[in-house]
Amino acid sequence: MDTNATEISNQIVVWGVGTARTMRVHWTLQELGLRYKTVPTLARSGETSTARYARMNPRQKIPFLQDGRFGMGESGAIIAYLAQKYTSDSRHLIPATDHEYAQWLVWCLAVIGELDGSALYVMRRHGPLGHIYGSDANAVLQASAYFSKKICLFEKPLSDGRPYLMGEVFTTADILLTTCLTWASYFCIPLPDAFNEYLKRIEERSAYQLGLEANRMPQST
Repeated sequence: MDTNATEISNQIVVWGVGTARTMRVHWTLQELGLRYKTVPTLARSGETSTARYARMNPRQKIPFLQDGRFGMGESGAIIAYLAQKYTSDSRHLIPATDHEYAQWLVWCLAVIGELDGSALYVMRRHGPLGHIYGSDANAVLQASAYFSKKICLFEKPLSDGRPYLMGEVFTTADILLTTCLTWASYFCIPLPDAFNEYLKRIEERSAYQLGLEANRMPQST
């Protein structure tokens, strides 16, 4: 047997650091207690447009996950894949019952579609990345207002005393939501009080702290 080939087929590799979306992957891997290698690829640094990376990931974005010989992009899809494949009795990030799974999926898609794609990324594209995509103060303002409107959908369930979106069980929906909440804080978007205790509880998780460390951009020398 080719030892090197065996190592490749068993190795998990994460390409990407330094963004809210790469944080999701690092955090999920820490929650699952998985060993993996990080290739500290940065967004829009030229690293994702190399021939090698483009062959591996034609979308030329981060994060990108290699699980042995299998590869995939899109942070929301990556963490759902990891949570499903590597679930165990002691570490599970996806609900087990059909109805709970359906509600989990609703939360995940709502975070990605309403908070991330329709609000925060619009603000990023036309604010900090305006030199690339075109600055548009009105688009940023409207996207901020949209986020503030849609975040109320997540405020209501967390106002009933539950520790996490799905109740007592922490799931990848909480990973997605938390990364959007911290992203919103970067843009100075006020958050409802219901999220204060929620974020405090989340930030005390050891896997969250380990994910933050793994997601740090490398220091220039």
